[in-house]
Amino acid sequence: QLQLVESGGGLVQPGGSLRLSCAASGFSLDSYSIGWIRQAPGKEREAVSCISSGVGSTFYADFAKGRFTISRDNAKNTAYLQMNNLKPEDTAVYYCAAHTRTHHCPGYVRDFDYWGQGTQVTVSS
Repeated sequence: QLQLVESGGGLVQPGGSLRLSCAASGFSLDSYSIGWIRQAPGKEREAVSCISSGVGSTFYADFAKGRFTISRDNAKNTAYLQMNNLKPEDTAVYYCAAHTRTHHCPGYVRDFDYWGQGTQVTVSS
């Protein structure tokens, strides 16, 4: 059974850093494109970043460029999201998700097929 489990969230001060992890089981992580999606209270889910299967092409939302880095460790079957210079507006539940139908990062959040349970990130002084 395909499963994704996030960890690494928490409370951090503005300007701080966190590294989120997404541990996969039931499949090889590099077989599918893996995305990070976040949802803030009262807002819709929005894509943060994605790494495609195979060659590992990456995508970042504009707000994430220059601050966030997505990666994966195939040996550990785990994907990561390194977040630096965090801002209060980054406060949200962060989900990792897998897109299984193509080898590319999907254009819509709804096209991710499997989701983790999410991890809370709170940026506050």
